[in-house]
Amino acid sequence: MTPAKARPSAAPSPASPSTARAINDRLALRLLREEGPLTAAQLKAFTGLSRPSVADLVDRLTEAGLIEVVGESGEQRRGPNARVYGIVARRAHLAALDVRTDSATAVVTDLLGRPLAERALPVDAVEEAVDALEELAAEAGADRLHTVVVGAPGLVARAGGELRSTAGLPTWHRDLVAALQRRLPAQVAVENETNLAALAEQRVGAARDAESFVLLWLGAGVGAAVVLDGRLRRGASGGAGEIGFLPVPGTGALPSGSGCEGGFHSLAGRAAVAALAAEHGFTGPVRDAVAGAAGEAFLEALAERIALGAAAVTAVLDPGCVVLGGELGHAGGPALADRVALRLAALTPVPTSVLATALGDPAVLAGARLAAADAAQAVLFGPA
Repeated sequence: MTPAKARPSAAPSPASPSTARAINDRLALRLLREEGPLTAAQLKAFTGLSRPSVADLVDRLTEAGLIEVVGESGEQRRGPNARVYGIVARRAHLAALDVRTDSATAVVTDLLGRPLAERALPVDAVEEAVDALEELAAEAGADRLHTVVVGAPGLVARAGGELRSTAGLPTWHRDLVAALQRRLPAQVAVENETNLAALAEQRVGAARDAESFVLLWLGAGVGAAVVLDGRLRRGASGGAGEIGFLPVPGTGALPSGSGCEGGFHSLAGRAAVAALAAEHGFTGPVRDAVAGAAGEAFLEALAERIALGAAAVTAVLDPGCVVLGGELGHAGGPALADRVALRLAALTPVPTSVLATALGDPAVLAGARLAAADAAQAVLFGPA
């Protein structure tokens, strides 16, 4: 039986004028967010649109209250200077929270994610923490918050975005998220802290030139965030990167579903690193030890430990780049990163660069600001 010939697919219909205008408007808004304030001539050059089309979109976006004149170009030419247009950043106020096991910090920003006010929030007192956030918003001049992004340790469920119970995670973390959702007329989202740190490293940190990378978070606990082909990968359940549970040699035990003791956490978490420094005769702050105060032998031993976790990650994912983040990654800097790179090269044939974080602990809050700005702009401006 001769198979029937496939019918040729219909040619795509040309975009309607309204659709074309919407596409052009989103493109212009994206350029204004990413490139900063621009003149109409610069918008024309970036978009390739005609001068009348650019003039129309500038009028539409201005009338919609999305952009405004923020200055004039400094070009020396005949006639008046060209107007410079920018996003109306005060159109919405956002909040970013960095919630740790024993501390919480909040920052209120404008629509572009630029910080306006910041303060520590009380811990273990959920209603007081929400009160403090509302006071901070008022201090920043916000009548209400449009979007709130909370960065927290632990597993964030892929479906629904709920913070799941994890060993060692205080219950007030989940209570705080629920209180924010209940009391604030805002969109409230929660994200794993290491994922937010990776977003910051990708946009404004050490991984700006890396299409794929893994961030190893080295602090009180250890974690990882996976970015492949420019996209954050959360895994089927949201648990990608829980490297603290990775079984590794040298711990004398194995991790379990209820705790990461015996896993990579027992080699590279802050308490384990402090104990390693003490073995080398150093009893000062662990940050100082990692920064080099504990001596060369300590750094060599620490690099050996970190390389074990990095080797497992690179063998499975081949990201091409590992960023050492968090408090300890920042303290170790390039000196620690270089030592880890040498040991990693001896453990795996997969070529992998190792970089020190450019942001350190503040990466979580920076990532939360970026995520909040992305979410709010998608609602107000439409998808990019």
